[in-house]
Amino acid sequence: MNINPIKIEGNWRYGWALDLHTVESTLLPDGSFDTKRTDLGEFLYQIKYRSNINLIISVSVIAADFIRKLDVFPYLASIIPIPPSDLNRPFQPVFEITIELGKRLNLPAPIDYLIKVRKTTPLKCLEDHNSRHDQLKDAFTVKDQRFKGKYVLLFDDIYRSGETLRSATEVLYNNGLVSRVFVLTLTKTRTKR
Repeated sequence: MNINPIKIEGNWRYGWALDLHTVESTLLPDGSFDTKRTDLGEFLYQIKYRSNINLIISVSVIAADFIRKLDVFPYLASIIPIPPSDLNRPFQPVFEITIELGKRLNLPAPIDYLIKVRKTTPLKCLEDHNSRHDQLKDAFTVKDQRFKGKYVLLFDDIYRSGETLRSATEVLYNNGLVSRVFVLTLTKTRTKR
């Protein structure tokens, strides 16, 4: 599968999305959408919304290959997943992919390190930057300071506006006292909304 990595900016040291999520989306007369996704976007869609857990390995292989090529890879102490917003899923895709990444890269991948301490409205339901920022204020904490002074890779599935990643990065720096945060998402939306 071909990917087209995209640099993403934020309060982290460096960040990347492996590809766009969609290529195009057309509104149909019945109000639904005809959406064409990138290959990686389709895999992620199938994992998240069709519970196709068989694709987790394929996605983790692609992400692990990308991470191994990063100059920072030898210095990473951990891969840290963004906690889920939808706790009603039968499994948590970001956690499952992070666990696979940890195995493939021989890195710790603690799913209980970055903790969501309060429920938030899904950010895709909020239109403006200030609402998203307010929604995530004090939403995260860390379990301890085991990665103090170290480099970590913060991982999420989709980059939209970056607010979740910015909020989590701030907590990793301020509460976890990590030295540097790097960010990787599988896909990025075409818009910032």
